[in-house]
Amino acid sequence: MKTLSDFNKFAQASISEICEVKGIGAAKAAQIKAALEIGKHMASQALGVKIKLWTARDFVEQFTPFMKNLSIELPMEVMIPAIKESAASFVLIRNHPSWDPSPCQHDIEITHRLSKTGNIIGIKLLDHIIIGRSDYYSFSEEGLV
Repeated sequence: MKTLSDFNKFAQASISEICEVKGIGAAKAAQIKAALEIGKHMASQALGVKIKLWTARDFVEQFTPFMKNLSIELPMEVMIPAIKESAASFVLIRNHPSWDPSPCQHDIEITHRLSKTGNIIGIKLLDHIIIGRSDYYSFSEEGLV
């Protein structure tokens, strides 16, 4: 019999894993997952107040609660929302599955490619932030963007 002792474990669990908890069937597990997603989206809305994010630390504080339960890195299609929204600039913020924020060579290459692509299409990459368990790495703060 499986137990999920806190909300973070429920957020990370699949529907089939939630079904392993005594008294929870597939329908209830789907409701729990849906409620967690709705809660995550509601919490991410600023209740009509726009939040200004000026520093890498501002981004980390704003987005870490939503990223800490992710087990995969964000996909390369990060430019699509910026293009759809006609953004002038964007910040890529993501986690590493290992939760070590140190960038690898692949991260450095992705940053350079996104920066070049952004320059070509007129959308400036302001920063690439990698969130760790208790720290972060900012390409901008390190002078790499």
